[in-house]
Amino acid sequence: MSDPQIDPAGNTQAFRAFAQQQDAEAAREQPSRTPMWIAIGVALVVILAVVAYLLS
Repeated sequence: MSDPQIDPAGNTQAFRAFAQQQDAEAAREQPSRTPMWIAIGVALVVILAVVAYLLS
């Protein structure tokens, strides 16, 4: 039979460990998207320059 007295500190510590583990995994999994946005911006500038040249 299980112990009828539950230790709330144990549950809190387990939750904190779980939350910290999830935060660490999320921070590792998300790469920086800055280079992608720079590449998209450069491509748009080049396309706009070509269109402006063709229209003039």
